Amino acid sequence: MTTKVLIGLGANLGDRAVNLTRAWELLGQLPGVRTLCLSRFDETEAVTLTADSAHPMYLNAAGLLETELQPQELFWAMTNIEYWLGRVRAEHWGPRTIDLDLLLFGDLELQTDRLTIPHPRMTERRFVLEPASEIAPEMRHPVSGKTISQLLAEL
Repeated sequence: MTTKVLIGLGANLGDRAVNLTRAWELLGQLPGVRTLCLSRFDETEAVTLTADSAHPMYLNAAGLLETELQPQELFWAMTNIEYWLGRVRAEHWGPRTIDLDLLLFGDLELQTDRLTIPHPRMTERRFVLEPASEIAPEMRHPVSGKTISQLLAEL
């Protein structure tokens, strides 16, 4: 059985477009994963915690895929892709070569020490919802029951 999954992609270090494209290609090479579509890339300002912590502009996208993997398996595979593409986790919400977020995994709700599905802040972030609405406007957030398009309209 396959599950439709919504992924957020972002990068603000290095060749951002190459990093996003390569991450999407690597996701598609995972056993049990079939990539369906990738949104356009949008440039946005970084979300920072303090006014004095400036970061380079982000390039963001969203991707829709189908997988036979379990959520934790996909999450660890995504973490490995980030590592392969040079992500260093030195600063929480710091600059990065690639950031892959597991936003929605079908209608699953899951909370572990390392993984929360749906992504806990996706409904508050235009840089997530805009590209997601381009490729999966009718996909529903399992907690709110609203579509991606409805969530974006409410921002």
